[in-house]
Amino acid sequence: GTPAESRRRMRALPTACTSLARPSIVSANALRRPTRPRTTESPALPPSPLADMTVGRKAPIRKVPHHKLFKSEPDPSWFGNPSNPSGDKRGWSAPNWLTSRFHFSFAEYSSSKNDSFGVLRVMNDDLVMPKRGFGTHGHANMEICTYVVEGALTHKDSMGTSETLTRGAIQFMTAGTGVRHSEHNLDSSKPLRFIQMWIVPNAGGLAPNYGSHAFERADRLNRWCAAVSPVPGAGVDGGTAPVQINQDACIKVTELDPNVALPFATAKGRQAYMLCVEGECAVNAGNETAATLERHDAAEISSSADVVLVAGAKGAHVLVVEMAERGRSGREDL
Repeated sequence: GTPAESRRRMRALPTACTSLARPSIVSANALRRPTRPRTTESPALPPSPLADMTVGRKAPIRKVPHHKLFKSEPDPSWFGNPSNPSGDKRGWSAPNWLTSRFHFSFAEYSSSKNDSFGVLRVMNDDLVMPKRGFGTHGHANMEICTYVVEGALTHKDSMGTSETLTRGAIQFMTAGTGVRHSEHNLDSSKPLRFIQMWIVPNAGGLAPNYGSHAFERADRLNRWCAAVSPVPGAGVDGGTAPVQINQDACIKVTELDPNVALPFATAKGRQAYMLCVEGECAVNAGNETAATLERHDAAEISSSADVVLVAGAKGAHVLVVEMAERGRSGREDL
């Protein structure tokens, strides 16, 4: 499909970015873990004295330090690619293909204490090497959103879509009754980094759909940019963002200049999962620093939290998935 056809397929509205804006699952077979020996996680590093001043399940902010994420360098054959050729150093291998950080159970990583955060089933932080990617593979019954951090992501799918997205763009795919797609970094020298999020839909068997939106840096500079909202009638702020999904969940992003402060709040009955994509920021609650987030760190934010992000000396790039509150959300291994 042409870019124009892609735009017609997406649920697009004018960009909804404000300074204080409030802040369709793959099949069971698709989530089956490949047979591979369990990888032993690295021992936890001692936290910085100011790294996390909130402790316990009831704290409104719980830091997820980057060393608690599962770092995967999988066999390329697991994701629609050829197997590693025996004895051929020029062939595909983990170091010259993909490094992925899993926030929740996925592929070879399985933990009953960390399988989701509310309706956020998957958040993978993927770094794809030049001329590499994910071969054609299928999904069903999941809302899949992908935010491009650096490089160029080329997407093709069974609905006829073919397009390339760059930094700051976001795409969605309602997998619904079933769709097949591929994702590649076709650049010969530059890596590709993107954050892929799988959100459980509010219904199964939806019609497959795809769309994307390319944001300018100014849309998110020192303010929250509402990138994804529910479809009309599906939840809070339904129908307001350029990309819309079939669930009561929103995705917001910001890029903060050094030392800039930006408020964020969760209303009663709402919760959020925050990722420091780049840079560093303090998350202040009242007169205290509740957590300090660096690149790849995350934070679970519970209902009725009222915080202020303060960017570090090199600025901060932050992404938030905000959703209806669900009991027993959050990691049980912190």
